[in-house]
Amino acid sequence: MQTDPLSVQFAALADPTRRAILARLAQGEASVGDLAAPFDMSLPAVSKHLKVLERAGLISRGREAQWRPARLEPMAMRSIAEWLETYRRFWDGGFDRLDGYLRKIQTGDDNGPRS
Repeated sequence: MQTDPLSVQFAALADPTRRAILARLAQGEASVGDLAAPFDMSLPAVSKHLKVLERAGLISRGREAQWRPARLEPMAMRSIAEWLETYRRFWDGGFDRLDGYLRKIQTGDDNGPRS
């Protein structure tokens, strides 16, 4: 069964270690050793996290001699941001309606008694 890219990306983002790795890569490319430094885990464990992120298209890995730098793929994050934007507009609209309703209640414009 083939999974859609957005589902794979959200599954990759579900892990806090992978989110921390992405946050680090937002500052620039880094080696596995650099990425592993803040974590209490082995280099192979960090490499597994990088493979998940790479399969999701969120990062890419280069090869420069013995160094395999990882780098963030910002265009992959765009599809996530676009999906989230729909729901941001939904919530903003709901909060705007709630704010308007609360103002009506406070001014007594709701045709009901004021406290």
